[in-house]
Amino acid sequence: MLRSPTGLEDGLVAEMGSLVAEIEQSGVAVWIRESGVLYGYPLILFLHTFGLSTLVGLSSAIDLRLLGFASGIPLASLDRLFWLMWAGFALTAATGVLLFAADATRHASNPAFLVKLVFVLLAVTMLALTWTRVFRGQHSGRILAALSLACWFGALSAGRLMAYIAEFIS
Repeated sequence: MLRSPTGLEDGLVAEMGSLVAEIEQSGVAVWIRESGVLYGYPLILFLHTFGLSTLVGLSSAIDLRLLGFASGIPLASLDRLFWLMWAGFALTAATGVLLFAADATRHASNPAFLVKLVFVLLAVTMLALTWTRVFRGQHSGRILAALSLACWFGALSAGRLMAYIAEFIS
């Protein structure tokens, strides 16, 4: 990173580190991490996985349909699945924030976490574009579908690799 004469970047990095440490030491984060109860970390992780599988599973089904698989299924009938995907996204995002808070320092310093967030942002953008341009417009959506599948694959892979990359940066 280029350094400015004022050391502004150093100050921002220090403040971000301080903020991440505060998040990790919050009461909720400590409880999630240290309570040892089934309705703590294990339940939050289960709900995160459930929301993610709902979101990615339905999104992938629509993407595959847009790419020509199961062409006997009317595309219009899949429109009603979008509310369920957005609900899955909301659940995944909420539980993801809690999981991040429980181990914020480690996640914030893990490059795979940043890669995961970028892919999730791109995949959710593809989802929104699919809804507006394909289901509300007249576009075929083939390119959006291919990009969506690639982004979800990237997000899931980066998320899974977070644990292994953390070993190398600790």
